[in-house]
Amino acid sequence: MTRSIQVTVQPSFVEDESSPGEGRYVWAYTIEIVNLGLEAVQLRSRCWRITDAIGRTEEVRGVGVVGKEPLLKPGESFEYTSGCPLSTSSGIMVGTYQMQTETGELFLVDIPAFSLDVPNTARVVH
Repeated sequence: MTRSIQVTVQPSFVEDESSPGEGRYVWAYTIEIVNLGLEAVQLRSRCWRITDAIGRTEEVRGVGVVGKEPLLKPGESFEYTSGCPLSTSSGIMVGTYQMQTETGELFLVDIPAFSLDVPNTARVVH
């Protein structure tokens, strides 16, 4: 939770789109953003840091999420699902959203770190 904006993440391994023999592992993740504050905020951009099992890190930045810049009034929420491919069977993602108030103030909201692990395999400490 950052400035009354709550972010929760639920990752899941997408076996149908993965090809472990070819070094392709795909995860979907569903994110819910809830405005528990007293003012409306709009999501303007995102920044992700994605690290695989051998320490390779990629930074991904972009406008909005899934092509949208949702406006969240007090008490409202927005949920979306996106995906992430890796070349290893595990990894970790962490990031921030840039939000904007109605008065134009920009601030960052932390996206909690979450692990990407293939089910029923040994986990790698990142």
